[in-house]
Amino acid sequence: MATQAVAVAPEESTESPALTLVPAAKAEPEAAPAEAAALAPIIVVKKIMPGHGGAHGGAWKIALADMMTAMMAFFLLMWILGATNESQRKSVADYFKPTSHSEITMGKLAGSNGILGGKSIIDPDGFPYTAKQSAPLERLTPRSEGGPTENDPSPNSENAKDNEQVTQDEKKKIIEEADKTNFDKLEKEVREQLSQNPKLEKIKDQVQFVREKEGLRVEIIDKADFAMFSLGTTQLQPKAQALIEEISRSLASMPNKLSVRGHTDSVAFANSENRNNWSLSAERAETTRALLEKKGVNASRFAQIEGVADTAPFNPNDPKDPRNRRISITVKFRDE
Repeated sequence: MATQAVAVAPEESTESPALTLVPAAKAEPEAAPAEAAALAPIIVVKKIMPGHGGAHGGAWKIALADMMTAMMAFFLLMWILGATNESQRKSVADYFKPTSHSEITMGKLAGSNGILGGKSIIDPDGFPYTAKQSAPLERLTPRSEGGPTENDPSPNSENAKDNEQVTQDEKKKIIEEADKTNFDKLEKEVREQLSQNPKLEKIKDQVQFVREKEGLRVEIIDKADFAMFSLGTTQLQPKAQALIEEISRSLASMPNKLSVRGHTDSVAFANSENRNNWSLSAERAETTRALLEKKGVNASRFAQIEGVADTAPFNPNDPKDPRNRRISITVKFRDE
């Protein structure tokens, strides 16, 4: 069978028309010319409208969506790892850790090794599996505004408490070192001031500095030819008053709390007001405090004013030693 193609003029178009070939009928030599013309193949022209190629389909959108989902999951994982501390990450890991029945103990008392192990059903050891919590009660989820990090841990975490404790200890140590430096400076200034004052040069040895657990104790001690107060009274002698004023100049600029304590010897004194060494030592401590405040020491810095009579003598071997009569001013270490 022969195939013929007849070109038919296409309609006006910007695109090249497609030609469709229709097979012609079997040629019969005996047919008349009119019949041959009637049986000629008909060519149908199909117009193809312009369109997009295969590269412009929708398959690439699915691939892009999968890739974006994977990237979002990856960055979310990175954010969660950065927003939690070590203890929180361990809790999350323990939550997803499978629990093995091999960790569970069974009853091992007398009897068989069956399901109840020879125990009564009401006995806790008779149950096949011991109750055990395999996951935390609450899942840890990062906060929407961003969770804590290792450098900035949660205030309720163990790491935060440890860091806070270390910070407080370091701060306390720094303050203590600063106080020790100030105590050395105070002792040096007072000794220099007493040495430069002609009126006080002879009694400068009556001022002693003692380092103790609470801080620096400055003691002004009586001696046989020098008494700070008149006998049995709270009236300061002129030299003792000048001595305390010199000490107050150095104390005024310090922020530390102060404790003032009065001491007496064991010698009793006669009076008509039923007074004794206890009241006398407390009154002398208050007199000293009032003079310090008058000379520039802030009243809020006084933490303790007390009188201990003869219970803490300077010379325990001789309760009547004049040196047992003294005033102690303690410059305390700062708490903050």
